[in-house]
Amino acid sequence: MVTEFILLGFCLGPRIHMVLLGLFSLFYTFTLLGNGVILGLISLDSRLHTPMYFFLSHLAIVDIAYACNTVPQMLVNLLNPAKPISFTGCLTQTFLFLSFAHTECLLLVVMSYDRYVAICHPLRYSVIVSWRVCIVLAITSWVFSFLLALVHLVLILRLPFCGPHEINHFFCEILSVLKLACADTQLNQVVIFAACVFILVGPLCLVLVSYSCILLAILRIQSGEGRRKAFSTCSSHLCVVGLFFGSAIVMYMAPKSRHPEE
Repeated sequence: MVTEFILLGFCLGPRIHMVLLGLFSLFYTFTLLGNGVILGLISLDSRLHTPMYFFLSHLAIVDIAYACNTVPQMLVNLLNPAKPISFTGCLTQTFLFLSFAHTECLLLVVMSYDRYVAICHPLRYSVIVSWRVCIVLAITSWVFSFLLALVHLVLILRLPFCGPHEINHFFCEILSVLKLACADTQLNQVVIFAACVFILVGPLCLVLVSYSCILLAILRIQSGEGRRKAFSTCSSHLCVVGLFFGSAIVMYMAPKSRHPEE
């Protein structure tokens, strides 16, 4: 039975590995610093103790955890491509990756709902999005995400891994790990697809409905300054939604490519 895996990562020359190491180290540092500054400002400035920034702080925590779970291992592999990762460490990474990915999906939906209420029902905002509602939504997002990731982990643990032990990825991504199982993974594939429909397509539809209502509300605003202010509160969130959901849907729901590593 396999006790450790080799992450193939980027199969390029040592010189390009050093360039990528510097580039990804820079991005990693900016990710930690940027989200750390967000958390620091929100905690220190009492004016930012609002539902919108409460959810933004959770998103920043998820992004930090997301990066810390995958990037350090990738940087190690760029330095030493032959360094293995233990079976337990690999599955832990898979579990945490799925947990944080699910949490980010749900938090982005919750944030779009927050913006919908703020723009479409501003007079009732403090009543609808109370602190109690915010805490319940945040806790629900985290708990549900970890439970769904646990389902995937249990389904992986039932499979035997008897070789090969080379994962064609730079971290223990679930589809790449399943390719190494010495048994039928049809059930795993079905559960992954069902989870994608539930955690990607469903939330994305809710976000699009929220922003359709927001757009209609913005178009009814008479003043140009009011429109610009409303657009500015939503544009950055909409960009994150497009990038995150778009890349995830391409990875997990697009037709299988002949060259999936690309």
